Formats: sequence, C-alpha cells, structure tokens
Amino acid sequence: MPAKLEEAQRNAERWSAHELLSWASDVFGKRMELASAFGAEGIVLIDIASRVMPNLKVFIIDTGCLFPETLQLLEQVESRYGIRVDKVVPDISLDLQAALHKPALWGKDPDLCCEIRKVRPLRRKLSSLKAWVTAIRRDQTAQRRNVSKLHWDENFRLVKINPLADWTHEMVWSYIRQHRLAYNPLHDQNYPTLGCVQCTRPIRPGEDQRVGRWSGFAKQECGLHFRSSTPRTRPGEAETSSPPEE
Repeated sequence: MPAKLEEAQRNAERWSAHELLSWASDVFGKRMELASAFGAEGIVLIDIASRVMPNLKVFIIDTGCLFPETLQLLEQVESRYGIRVDKVVPDISLDLQAALHKPALWGKDPDLCCEIRKVRPLRRKLSSLKAWVTAIRRDQTAQRRNVSKLHWDENFRLVKINPLADWTHEMVWSYIRQHRLAYNPLHDQNYPTLGCVQCTRPIRPGEDQRVGRWSGFAKQECGLHFRSSTPRTRPGEAETSSPPEE
C-alpha cells in the first residue's frame, strides 16, 4: 500500500462503516465507486453509502446470467435512491463464449468462465478509478477471514475499501429489518448468497452458506476478491489440469 494510506488503514479498523465511507468519499470523490451483487450485504452497503456519499456511484458485473430477481431488485434500488446502476458487461456474449471455448463453460471450467464474465469486465471498470468499495465480510469464507477494511489492491492496482468487513450475518439482517430495506426474495428460499443462475443453488439445512455456489467444485471465490485455483472435478469426472493461464 502507498505510504500515505498506511495511517488511514490503521484508523479504518476502528471506524464504523459510516465513518470509513465518509472519509473515503472525501478523499476519492468521483473516482471511487461501489461494487454490488445486490445480495443482503450489498443492499446494506448501498443504504449506508447513500447517507454519507453525495456522489454515490454503484456498479454491478452483469454476466448475462444473473437471476431475474437480482435485476428486479436493482431496479428497486435505482428508484429508492435516485441512482443509475452501471451494468458492466463482458466483452463477449454467451454464444461467442460457447463457440470459442465450450458450451456451458461454467459446468466444465468455472474459473475460466468467471475470468471471462466477471474478472475481465471488473478489471476494465476499475482501470478508470482510484478506489472501489465492496460488501465482503470476514466471516464469509476462509480466504476473507483476515481482510482489512482498507488496503491496496495489488491485483487491480487501486485502493479497496470493505466497510462491512467486521460485520456478522446477524448484523446485516438486523440492519435490513431496522431500515426496512428491500432485499432479494431468493434469500427467503434458502439462497444465502447469490451469483449466476447456473452456478448458484439453495442450500440444505446444516450446509455452509457458500456451498450453494459452484456446487460440485472445490471453489468458493469467483476471482474478484481473491484468485481462485479450483480443482475442476465433479463427481464421476476425472481431475483436469491446472487452472487456465490468463
């Protein structure tokens, strides 16, 4: 991280989400945007940001495979906060992806599919920014356990801000209820996290909350926050080689 941000990083760990977003808004202004997949955490983050960021800008990586419920919620958010969510799309269509690689690539090589439909569009989007804000939390996955509230993102080469890093699942839903926020109805159908239609399923009682993502693969991250190295093995299939080169 650049030296001038080291003190801010230390302070960020004791700041509330409101305080951190207010500081970041003052420092980065229009060169900072909020990324959201419109899950429960994302809705909370947008609501908090709307209270402290006068130039709130939100974007979503629209893979072309999002749940209809996600897109409907996006429209509700636009109406409630008077904003226009930027839909960042991949460079190639699903049809061209199938022609260049494999049909239903997500079921054969999910890392490559995420690279094409999520990581590359995000890289293009972030290239014009100084900072981005996410709704990831430390208790979501093992890889996120030690994430800082503020740090230098070496992968995308800008500042990354995670105001909800120290929030719990219970805190998120308490905020939603307290502020009567609209949320994705799929959460009430045992979808704790939401991604693409093809790679997200409801979980069963007792299952980890991330099991519903990329079911059948030892994969918990899409590559937006942490690089994914997934054994591409489904039940009954032989293990393939190492992850594709970028």
